[in-house]
Amino acid sequence: MKFRFPDCPGIIALCQDDEVQFGMNQIFELNMAVVAERWPGMSSLLQAQDIGSLDAELREGIESTLVINGVQLSSRHDRIAEARLQSSIVDGDAHVVHLYGPGLGELPLAFLSRAGLKRLEVHILNEAIFALVLHLVDQRGWLDDPRVSLTMAGDHRNIASPCFASPPELVLASEFNAKIRDQLVASLMVSFVNNRFAPDSPVLQARFESNKALIRNDCDVSDLFGSRPGGEVWVVATGPSLATQYAYLRSAKMRSEIPLLIAVDTALVPLLDNGVRPDMVVSVDQLTSIRTLPPVESKNLPLVYFPMLDNEVLAAWQGTRYAAYSPSALYAELLAEIPRGVLYAGGSVLHAAVDLAVKMGAQKIVLFGADFALVGDQGHAGWLAGELAPRYNTSDWVLNGHGQRVKTLLNLRSYLCTLEHYIAAHPAVQFFNTSREGALIQGAAYHPEFVK
Repeated sequence: MKFRFPDCPGIIALCQDDEVQFGMNQIFELNMAVVAERWPGMSSLLQAQDIGSLDAELREGIESTLVINGVQLSSRHDRIAEARLQSSIVDGDAHVVHLYGPGLGELPLAFLSRAGLKRLEVHILNEAIFALVLHLVDQRGWLDDPRVSLTMAGDHRNIASPCFASPPELVLASEFNAKIRDQLVASLMVSFVNNRFAPDSPVLQARFESNKALIRNDCDVSDLFGSRPGGEVWVVATGPSLATQYAYLRSAKMRSEIPLLIAVDTALVPLLDNGVRPDMVVSVDQLTSIRTLPPVESKNLPLVYFPMLDNEVLAAWQGTRYAAYSPSALYAELLAEIPRGVLYAGGSVLHAAVDLAVKMGAQKIVLFGADFALVGDQGHAGWLAGELAPRYNTSDWVLNGHGQRVKTLLNLRSYLCTLEHYIAAHPAVQFFNTSREGALIQGAAYHPEFVK
């Protein structure tokens, strides 16, 4: 791998025939002396990094910066001004700040310049990149500061706040730190996502108004709560791995005693097409259509729904309907006017289906098709690309059950984080995953009957 680092202020490299020789050069030794004294475990980890595997180059402007795997680590014109601007996002009165990704060192220094800061927790998102920076740039200005602590982001289960995450390092996060990266990205998306469900949205309020007559006459989802105490519930999503499980589900439905099978709305048609009729369907999305919830198949099939659904879709459903709300402020007025049970909502209908199973009393929940990934470049089982969502071209990834990177979308990663938080909040319930091909779900063991 070739590195071209001309002489530049603040960047030192040992070069020979355009190849950077990464040994224990003077800058690395000076940096590592501080790390070894303060964080011996981190020192050993950084010493072991193969920085030669990085595709790195120097990019020059008024100043200079590093480009790693095509991603620029900072401004190439004024790194200090950029860091000051970025650090200003975090409350200036905060006594403790969590920094995810130190960049080339300007970000830690920007936070440490605050007189009121008592502690700066620096969390490394890519250990190889940090080791490379330690070879090239003197970091002692912040490593030596007694207010600083240094950890790997992946050593923590959850993100901490107040925090700032370096955008380039979110893209470049290593596999060990991927779960924290996913949480950080999901937290950055919250305000954008919430804007779609603002309580004063005229479109959604009109949808609620059109459904009020149905809500009043339909059953309350809370009628189902506690109806399966200590039971086992299978929750079926529409991830690509579902296509490998139809035969098992079909044979299971032939047994005299089987767990309750709850399907998310997009799984209904694929299941029916493959000879599997669920016991219940859950639907929450305002874009749900009659094609997803065909009324001809709905006789004697209960539907749990959020009032966001189109009135024509709901009115055409022949089975028993159960109205439900989410805990969002969006439903506050409707809840006061027509009280109904509440189901957890975290962006995906799967969250509501899982919460329904828990509130019904399930002690064991088995997830089918909960992939949160594009397995074999497919987004959904039983649907053609583009039918349920726009076509995608993505470089985003998660780790699957084999420890391999598999393509995903940012919204799927966000849904995964939300489900993992939900699972962690319900330790009395056993959760099982049935496929290693999709994303690894923290807190959900692999079911021995499906995964060897």
